[in-house]
Order: sequence, then C-alpha cells, then structure tokens
Amino acid sequence: MSTTRRQGPLHGLRGVLLGGIGPGPYAAMLLADLGAEIVRIERPVVAEPGHPLFPRLDVFARGQSRLDADLKTEAGQQLAWRCIENADFLIEGFRPGTLERLGFAPDTCLERNPRLVIARITGWGQSGPLAAAPGHDLNYIGLTGALAAMPRRGDAQSRAIPLNLIGDFAGGGMWACLGIQAALLERAQSGKGQVVDAAMIDGALSLMSMAYVLAASGSLSQPPGHNLIDGGAHLYNTYTCADGAEIAVGAIEAQFYEKLYDLIGREHPAPSTRFAPDTWPALTEELADRFGTRPRDEWCAAPDATQACVSPVLSIEEAPSHPHHLHRHSFIECDGVQVPAPGPRFSRTPVGIPDGYRLVADSSSKEMSDERN
Repeated sequence: MSTTRRQGPLHGLRGVLLGGIGPGPYAAMLLADLGAEIVRIERPVVAEPGHPLFPRLDVFARGQSRLDADLKTEAGQQLAWRCIENADFLIEGFRPGTLERLGFAPDTCLERNPRLVIARITGWGQSGPLAAAPGHDLNYIGLTGALAAMPRRGDAQSRAIPLNLIGDFAGGGMWACLGIQAALLERAQSGKGQVVDAAMIDGALSLMSMAYVLAASGSLSQPPGHNLIDGGAHLYNTYTCADGAEIAVGAIEAQFYEKLYDLIGREHPAPSTRFAPDTWPALTEELADRFGTRPRDEWCAAPDATQACVSPVLSIEEAPSHPHHLHRHSFIECDGVQVPAPGPRFSRTPVGIPDGYRLVADSSSKEMSDERN
C-alpha cells in the first residue's frame, strides 16, 4: 500500500511557524496535512529529561521542515525574514508583545509582505486585563463555563479535566486554522493580508454556544452532573460492565430509547420518564445493574446495540484496532507509535500520508485500500 503524499487542497500555500508548544504546532500540523508547505523556525533547546509532555514522536511536526534559529540573534532574524517574506501565513504562539520585542511586529511583517496572514495564538487574547498573564488550557476554559459544567462522576463539586482538548486544540489550534482559512479567502478578493487574534478563550467560548442556550432555557440549569448531557440522565451516560470495561449510552430519541430497553431485556418505562430528572437516579441504577451482568464486548455485539446508540468506551490502546477505524484507515503509524490520520477527506484532492508514516489498515477492507493514498 502506497504511502506517497498527495498534494491536498492547500497545496501551493506556504506557512511559517515560530516555535511554541500545543495549539500552534497543532494548527501547523493540520494545515500541513492538507498540503500546505510549513517551515518551523525553532530555537535549539534540549528537552527537559523525563518531561511527560515531550514524547519521542513529535506528531505535530509531520509533513513540515524545521530550521533551528535563535530569533534574538541577527542570523536567526535574517533567516526568519527570508521565510516570512515568501510565506502566505505566519503562526506564532508567544505572549502578547513578544513578537514585537523580537522585531517581528505585525505591522513590520505586513510592510515586508502585504499579503501575509498572521495568526496570533494566545490563551487570553491580544487585549484585556489578563492578556499578559501566563496560563494553560485549564485556566482558559475555567473562564468560559466549560470547566464548571464538567463534574467528576458522582461529585458535583469536583471537575473532570478534559485533557487539553477544549482550550489548546479545539479552542486554539482549530480556531486559528479557521481564522487563517477565512483570511486567505478574503485575501483572494482584497489582495491584502491581516492579523488573526486567535485566543483560546474565544475559541472555547464558541464551543460553549449551545450550552449557553441550553442553560438559558432551563435544560442545563441543574447542578453539574444532574442534567441531560452531563451525566445526570440514565439515557446519556456510561456504565461499567461485568469485565470492568465501560459502554456509552446515547439513547436520547424515542426510537433509540425503546431499543435500549429491548437490548437489556426490560419493560419500557413510561414515555414521561425519559426527560423527567426525578426519575433518572432510579433508572440509572437499573441500567447500571443490568449492564453489570455481561462483559462490554458481549453487550456491543448484540443485534440491538448500535440501534440503541450503545457503543464501547475504548482506551487509547484499544481504539486503533477497532474494526470501524481499521476499515476507514483512521490511524497511521510512525516508529511504532499509532496516531490519528490526516483529515478531513476530500474527493478530488486527498491529503495522503505524511512521509515516514504508514497506514494502520484492515487487510480485509479491499474496497477502501486507496482512500488514504
């Protein structure tokens, strides 16, 4: 099976990433996966021994070139300018004011390259009382209402920590990619570049749009962990099976709710109980008892499982070998490490596989063998 890289829909665009960790490199990876030519300019550093956030495989660097340069030196600045003057977009993730102190103020960049799109990824944004403050994903989402809405199971006073998915990657990296794409589209009309203030707090707030409406309507107004979609309802929850593994249940709609009770072999509750919070604790206990009688995979293999919106809760170790992922070639591998494959998928300009990676594919899925090539 070929691992030759295809052009992708962003082929021909050139970008520069000025160092950073987390959302900036993630945004660069996404754009490189789509075919953009990305140069990462990074100050040579020795990784802190044993630091848990610097694994041996830098997945965010795939499909990109790297130049080591200290932007505080004249040689480093000259190298960076050569790249910036020929780029379509620049991604930087410094605190506000740092780029200016290094001599790469946005106005200066736009003077030297008027078509440049400059994406500035920060936690708090380029302005505001907290703009210069340090922080991490958890701090940013704490100001959006997202963290408060995520209780640990059975404890409304303690928060579940959603990795760093909401602030860093969705609210930061993907938010920046959206801004870059929009600015590039506008540039096709105006011929001019511009600055994109891609604050993680703004992106995380956008992700909370539906939650704010649900709260205003009363559908998310109970204490965390007692609402329909935050673990309070029996029909939208996870359950531990006989083998200690878990399943996810998302049987919100009536037809799926009926299939759920067909699956567990129990009489259907009265329709009025489905969205009645006072009935949820007892119904949750009933489902927990029932799902605890059989192993997870046995439940998931039952004919009614998929129609009841019941699926396994897979670990990171398990997920790559699930038949659905194998069929869709959803993972790629490099140096023995399996990671999610590039996407989205395009009909005419497929993104292909980055150099050095190979597909993790299901050999029985012949009809899909060329989809990722």
